Amino acid sequence: MQPLERLVNLVALLLESRRPMTFEEIRERMPGAYEQADLDTAKRMFERDKDILRDIGIPIDVVPTDVWDAEQGYTIHKDEYYVPEITFTAEEISALFVAARTAGQDTSAEEAVRKLLYGAEGGILAGPTGVPPSLEGGPLDGRLTAVAEAIAERRRVRFDYRTARGEGSERHVDPYGLVFRGGHWYLVGMDQDRNEVRAFRVSRVASDLADEGEGGSPPQGFRASDHVQPGPWLRGEPHDRARVALSPEIAWLAAQSLIGMETLATREDGWVEVALPAGEPAWIASWVLSYGPDAEVLEPPALRDEVLRRLETMITGG
Repeated sequence: MQPLERLVNLVALLLESRRPMTFEEIRERMPGAYEQADLDTAKRMFERDKDILRDIGIPIDVVPTDVWDAEQGYTIHKDEYYVPEITFTAEEISALFVAARTAGQDTSAEEAVRKLLYGAEGGILAGPTGVPPSLEGGPLDGRLTAVAEAIAERRRVRFDYRTARGEGSERHVDPYGLVFRGGHWYLVGMDQDRNEVRAFRVSRVASDLADEGEGGSPPQGFRASDHVQPGPWLRGEPHDRARVALSPEIAWLAAQSLIGMETLATREDGWVEVALPAGEPAWIASWVLSYGPDAEVLEPPALRDEVLRRLETMITGG
C-alpha cells in the first residue's frame, strides 16, 4: 500500500469508527498497511503515520479503551476535524466579490475569494462544476461588478441587450444571481417586460447598467444556476458527458476536485472510469492534462482531439 493511500485510509477508518480503535484493530481493518511480521516494526510505522497526520493538523487523540487504562485507542473527533459550514448573506458575498475585483494588481486575494465564493448556496455566484470560473478583463470586468452590486442591493437595472441572433432591445431586470457556465457569465433575474425569469449573457450586454430603483427579491429556495441552459456542446442531454479513466493513484484525489463526477467502473488493473460534466473541451482538457499520464480521455472525440492538440503543442513547442 502506497504511503499516501495508507494515510488517507487511516483517517477514513478513524472517522468512521464510533469508538476508539486499538492498534491491533487498525492493523486488522487495514490489510496491507501495517502487515510487517515484526509487531514493533509495524507499530513504529503506524506511529510515524500518526505524527505526519498530526503535523498537518488532523487531530488524532490517544484515549484509554477501558476503565483501568490498560489499553490505548486512537480516535478522531469529528467536531475537531470538520470545518464548520461557511455561510454568507448576499450582501457579504457581494462585498467580497467586489473587493476582490478592485484590489489592484495583486491577484492573490481575487483568486482566494473567487474559490471561496464559487457555488456558495444562496450567493451571487453559481456554476455547474467544481472548476472555479475565470474572471475576465476588459469592459466585461466592470459589468460583472455592477451586476454583483445590483444583486446585493436588490436594485432593478436597465440595459441594452444583444441576442445571439444579433437582435437588440432594452431590458428591465431585477437581478437575482450570476452564473458561470460554458465559459461565460450570465445574469439571471426577473425580466419585467416578459414577467419571467430570464438569463442574460453578460458579454452581450451592450450598455452600462442603469439603476431604476428598488427591485424585487428572488423566491425562497431560488437557484440561479437552474435557469441557465447548458451550452451548445452539452445540449442538455444526459449522455453528453466526458468519460475519463483515472489511475488508482489519483482517482480518489480527482474525485474531490469536480462536483458532479460519477464513477462508472473500476477496471481489473485498478484504473477508474468516471463521467463528469463536460463543459467546453478546453476546460476539461486542462484538468486532464494536469494529472499527466494518470488520466486518459475516453470520450467524446472532441475532448480527445483537444487533449492531443495540446500535447502536440507541448512537444513541438508550437
